[in-house]
Amino acid sequence: MRVLPVLALALVPTLSGCIVSTVASTAVDVVSVPVKVVGAGVNAVVPNQRKADEKRGRELRKEEERRGREAREAAYRCRKGRPLPTDDCQAAPPR
Repeated sequence: MRVLPVLALALVPTLSGCIVSTVASTAVDVVSVPVKVVGAGVNAVVPNQRKADEKRGRELRKEEERRGREAREAAYRCRKGRPLPTDDCQAAPPR
């Protein structure tokens, strides 16, 4: 029975290190949470330039695709002899 209290006393210094470590870790978490929250709020409000560039690039590609599709359709109508009044058959490349 005397071994148990001696064993418990021997383990106390190792346990105190765990407790100090846990308290210090919690303190760091408590301090860093407001910084993370503010950073996330700023990122949500301020537009990201890269995202804006990607969006603009997508818009430009879609516009190019639309123009190309319209030019192909106009060239097709000109070849078939059924151009619309807005079609410029002189500018359409022959196939």
